[in-house]
Amino acid sequence: MSKPCAHFIRRGLWAAAFFLAGATQAQTYPVRTITLVVPYPAGGGTDTVARIVAEKMRPALGQNIVIDNRGGASGIVGTDMVAKAAPDGHTLVVSLSTSLLINKFLFKKLPYDPQKDLMMVSQIALAPIMLVVNEKVPVRNVAELKTYLAANKGKLSYGSWGIGSSAHLTGAHLSKVLDADMTHVPYKGGAPLIQDLVGGQIPLSFVGIAEAKPFIDAGKLRPIGITGETRVNFFPNVPTLAEQGLQDDVFRIVGWIGLAAPAATPKAIQQRIADEVRAAVRLPDVRARFESFGMDPVARGPEEFAAAYRKDMPVWQQVVKASGATLD
Repeated sequence: MSKPCAHFIRRGLWAAAFFLAGATQAQTYPVRTITLVVPYPAGGGTDTVARIVAEKMRPALGQNIVIDNRGGASGIVGTDMVAKAAPDGHTLVVSLSTSLLINKFLFKKLPYDPQKDLMMVSQIALAPIMLVVNEKVPVRNVAELKTYLAANKGKLSYGSWGIGSSAHLTGAHLSKVLDADMTHVPYKGGAPLIQDLVGGQIPLSFVGIAEAKPFIDAGKLRPIGITGETRVNFFPNVPTLAEQGLQDDVFRIVGWIGLAAPAATPKAIQQRIADEVRAAVRLPDVRARFESFGMDPVARGPEEFAAAYRKDMPVWQQVVKASGATLD
């Protein structure tokens, strides 16, 4: 037998052994408690989603699932913990697109590389954001907004729940494409942002849909449009920004909440996890709760998630670069 032939046979045997080992692990997985790391404080939207999914997955997996809130450094602390964990499916992270994707462009040095050190297992839900204005701003749609911004160029500000957030980056791009020369006002979270929007300290901002709903219902804020390709069930009469002529990719993609595992986690285990997340998210009560948060429950598996990730990545990279945002 020639050396090249023997080499390929050995490679084939190793591949077969690796596949069989992964399949065997998937059949016995999980063998102990699963830790879902949430790299944000308890009580937020990501934490709530993780707890809902964990509760529904426990019976099917036959093991306890605990939530470990490891907030800090824009999601880096908890995400890095999972990136360096044993790749056996027992330590996972549920996080936002911010820490799993956008941080790569906001920080010059991350302790982990989301593309190399993590595997995107399940894109749990999409989280579009909404452009709103204070009730006293004489604007009801994008066409009227363009006129208003042109008449007030350089005089207006827009808010966000923090530098590098999707609200900041999308707002910066809006200011650029509409030549508005708006000033960015970052807040420490969504609650103070909404408070100043309602109070009139800032005229407009992108906000979380669920956070804005009570104030929209009360007539204190007025919705202009949402990001993404489709309208949300929460506000079926509010058109997307793309419908109103803002066709740039940044207005068509949305933030998301996803589940990731250490990169070397066997594919069979990844698929088992993704299947259980999908089963949980398809439950009517879970879908209803997600939609009440203004989210679109999708539960895309590894291949679909990877494709969406590749599509979003260059858009966010360009938007971050153009905005000049940095968190180093």
